Amino acid sequence: MALTPLDIHNKEFTRSFRGYDEDEVNEFLDQVIKDYEMTIREKKDLQEKVEQLNEKLGHFTNIESTLNNSILIAQETAEELKGNAQKESKLIIKEAEKNADRIVNEALTKSRRIEMDIEELKKQAKVFRTRLKMLVEAQLDVIDANDWEGLFEEESDEETEDNVSEVPDYAESRA
Repeated sequence: MALTPLDIHNKEFTRSFRGYDEDEVNEFLDQVIKDYEMTIREKKDLQEKVEQLNEKLGHFTNIESTLNNSILIAQETAEELKGNAQKESKLIIKEAEKNADRIVNEALTKSRRIEMDIEELKKQAKVFRTRLKMLVEAQLDVIDANDWEGLFEEESDEETEDNVSEVPDYAESRA
């Protein structure tokens, strides 16, 4: 059990025949009491200061812990965002590649269809040309036939002139 200033102040010593000078002892005890009180006050002040510093330390430790957690969360979030961005970019690239393949395939299909249409038109043009040639040749054969000469000989020149005036002019009617 520690001594208090009051314990020192109330301490009574037994008297002996050749003992110490009572006033000197009392003065010394008064000085010890003052020093002891001052030491107790300093100790109390230091304890309060230690408590304040411990509170501040606890506060700063809490802040440090919170900051560390925040940094970890930020790093995890950044990694997650980075991963999501990479996944999204891969999806966009895959989608673009699919669209490009689809466009190329559609273009190839369309070009094949156009080539087939061109070939069909060429065939039709050849058939038309052949038919037209045959028609023209047939008409030329009809014109070259000797049957026409007999028709011209039987008719008289007068009737021919009358008939020519009655025949409508197709060039005028088309215009």
